[in-house]
Amino acid sequence: MAEFTAAVYQNEFLPDGGTDVNAIVTVTCNNAGVAGQTGGGDAGEIIIVDTSGSMGDETMAAAKQAAQAALAEIVDGTWFSVIGGSDRAYLAYPRVTSGPGMVQMTPQTRNEASGAINDFRSAGGTAIGTWLDLAGVLFNSVPQVRQKHALLLTDGENREAPGALDEAIRRATGVFQCDCRGAGTDWQVDEVRRIAQALLGTVDIIPKPSEMQAQFQEIMRKAMSRGVSDAQLRVWTPQGAQVLYVRQVSPTVEDLTDRRVAVNDLTGAYPTGAWSDESRDYHVAVRLAAKAVGQEQLAARVQIALGDDIAAQGLVKATWSNNAELTTRIDEQVAHYTGQTELATAIQEGLAAKAAGDEATATTKLGRAVQLAAATGNDEATSKLRKVVDVDNEKEGTVRLKRAVDKADEMALDTASTKTTRIKK
Repeated sequence: MAEFTAAVYQNEFLPDGGTDVNAIVTVTCNNAGVAGQTGGGDAGEIIIVDTSGSMGDETMAAAKQAAQAALAEIVDGTWFSVIGGSDRAYLAYPRVTSGPGMVQMTPQTRNEASGAINDFRSAGGTAIGTWLDLAGVLFNSVPQVRQKHALLLTDGENREAPGALDEAIRRATGVFQCDCRGAGTDWQVDEVRRIAQALLGTVDIIPKPSEMQAQFQEIMRKAMSRGVSDAQLRVWTPQGAQVLYVRQVSPTVEDLTDRRVAVNDLTGAYPTGAWSDESRDYHVAVRLAAKAVGQEQLAARVQIALGDDIAAQGLVKATWSNNAELTTRIDEQVAHYTGQTELATAIQEGLAAKAAGDEATATTKLGRAVQLAAATGNDEATSKLRKVVDVDNEKEGTVRLKRAVDKADEMALDTASTKTTRIKK
């Protein structure tokens, strides 16, 4: 049975008149088990492969091989289906026209699905919203599937009418999780990231067809290790308090603030999706009414809930003090993740300015990103930034934009912008 623990890192001391409390809550899950096999309902997997004309022979061949490799990782008994996506979505497997749109994984269905994938041909345009909608219909056709995950590959920019994709994302939100990958360099990072963030998944670039199979296998292995189908982060605050934000800050930065669902007048629930054996960090910021020096207050109660059951809890505290040594101390975890969050924003804003031809803003933002990456020990971000800018002074954040940048390197920096590192011990 899965076991959760919660640990709180904060400086609880506020100065006279202070109102804002910040805490990092580390939630850890052990003994998660295997997807669909630990009592949380059946698991379902959908593989969505771009079959539009832009895929071409080499990428299409790699996508087929990768999708078949992903099939091999799906645990027997898991419900699954395969979608081919172009300017429309079609159910490649199972080949049914009514009733359940998913079948359980067996050696026979695995072999049949592999044959269906082998029949993929590249043709047509790109309408990703229709792919998401079909996935939702398929998941909903099998009520016993509680843990719903999709793997989506695209190689191009969405060509639907303005707003169509956003509406499809809205319809899929809360229905299933989705890890997204972009093949090559002709897709839009912002577009695919919107899907992944809304559907509690990841986004990354696959610059070379030869790298596709390994990524698909890794994604599916991770999905199969999530034996906890769904968990909520619940945050209770006292009467009159204001939750400023709730963010996941590790392993990636994801703002959950607007995803709040009221549990009662004082408690909100935030989605976290399925869990494997892992740890995630959350930054919770709360604003309280100031109290007199010497008074104490519980600022927040942060819980992990599995359905109606509370699996773990951490307490965020506030104590007002006139001791400057106590009140001016910034908890190292809070400082670290504040920097990591700013790093993600600086990279995305810097790349957006560069794309718009605003070199001054791009230089400033990416220079700040270099500075933050170094200060927080984010070696992956530092390495990727150095492929986009020449660094004169890492500590000061003094950089120059490179004149010739491989587009894949720029997109890799963009997709990795929200990945964070923990404090190095």
